[in-house]
Amino acid sequence: MFCRNQTTRATVARGSALEMEIRRGKFRKSLYVNTTQDSDIQKKIDHEIRMRDGACKLLAACSQRDQSLEAAKSLQTCSTRIMAYMSELQKMKEAQVMQKATRRSSDAGPMDDRLPCKGKVAISDLRIPLMWKDTEYFKNKGELHRCAVFCLLQLGGDIFDTDMVIVDRTLTDICFDNTIVFGEAGPAFELRVELYSCCSEDDFSAGSTPRKLASKLSSSLGRSTGKKLRAAMEPGPCSPVSNGGASPLLLPVPSVPGPKYHLLAHTTLSLSHAQDNFRTHDLTISGNEECSYWLPLYGSVCCRLAAQPQCMTQQMMSGPLKVSQLGGGPPSWTKVYAVLKGTSLSCYHRQEDVQDGGVDPAFTIAISKETRIRVSEKDAQGKAQNVCISNQYGGEDVTHILTTDSREETHRWMEAFWQHFYDMSQWKQCCDDLMKIEQPSPRKPTPVTPKQGSLYHEMAPLAAPSCEGLLLQDNAVSAEIRALLSSYYNDR
Repeated sequence: MFCRNQTTRATVARGSALEMEIRRGKFRKSLYVNTTQDSDIQKKIDHEIRMRDGACKLLAACSQRDQSLEAAKSLQTCSTRIMAYMSELQKMKEAQVMQKATRRSSDAGPMDDRLPCKGKVAISDLRIPLMWKDTEYFKNKGELHRCAVFCLLQLGGDIFDTDMVIVDRTLTDICFDNTIVFGEAGPAFELRVELYSCCSEDDFSAGSTPRKLASKLSSSLGRSTGKKLRAAMEPGPCSPVSNGGASPLLLPVPSVPGPKYHLLAHTTLSLSHAQDNFRTHDLTISGNEECSYWLPLYGSVCCRLAAQPQCMTQQMMSGPLKVSQLGGGPPSWTKVYAVLKGTSLSCYHRQEDVQDGGVDPAFTIAISKETRIRVSEKDAQGKAQNVCISNQYGGEDVTHILTTDSREETHRWMEAFWQHFYDMSQWKQCCDDLMKIEQPSPRKPTPVTPKQGSLYHEMAPLAAPSCEGLLLQDNAVSAEIRALLSSYYNDR
């Protein structure tokens, strides 16, 4: 239990005066920051809209199945990011309205505006077990059902995607080897994990569905009627497949031909799920066995969710101190340069030892959620106050006394301690020990074999006069596609 005295009350009073000063004279600066943030989010939205338009063109231009699935994945990711950015923009607008309302309230009382520190949240080793029927997996009977799947991971306005994986009955688990790190998360974070699936066996070439349907109808309606029907549904200058014209039969044609991913399962992870080990979490499954994108999920997802709050990885306070340990005799003071970080106050002989990085501290004082801290009364000269830090070691109380050269420095150290304790109380188990987060390896571009060729090399036949209704008709559009292709592969 932490105790506050007169110094703490003085700190609170000073914080209230500072808050009133901000309300009266420094509101314009915060408003400028909010306006800048609005502009940044709007730029992100515009960028994703351009990428989405490019993905639509890529999807229409693809002739290889794997390329179509990758382009459809990019389209789904861009659309999700646009929705997330719009939601963040709306929240920011609402916060600005509340801030203005607070400013107009002149008689508003002091508020506790202490905020917890940010931190990194990383998810890795994603494993989703499958539950195939015995006849499918062990006896290898029945139709081979194959789907392309990937995960979208969203934390606030940040959205990342995993690699695409082809899944069939030869696999017992869907494995994603990506390590994804969110750099600006708060302790109240909600990490949404979405699994998308698409049947990879369907024919996704432009116009294939109307032609296949026409073939079935022509065989049942007769040769003469069938020919007329097929002629009406073949892609032509006014067909919906070529350039968006109206179909004579008004068949529902998708705005973008090609594969489409569907949400197969999802879950939301929070701070309580963060552990420094591999854990299993429940999944909410969408769809059923009648869906073409269906996969027999076991109903759980296994992953490692780790979090590193800044109070565990960065220096929260540093400066010169005099330290003494309470004992039977008179206090013996030691001059040190102290650094508050993680679960300890590290004390070095010199400031240069901290900068060198390879020098161990002379001694450390534990700082944990069980630590008790208080400020003593004024010393005899009335120049400064002492900070007392008490911990339990082997069942005994051990108290260290810290003193500074001025009351202002004591206030700064006390404020740093209170903020540190507040951060620990919000991040909970993540402040017991530093969780390990591996840096994600750079994404490799999708391999392109000489046999299939790349989308770039497929632009030439698409630009031929026979395909003038599809996409590429002039050099300007070709340059745009080249730029989108370059961005698509380089950003991965």
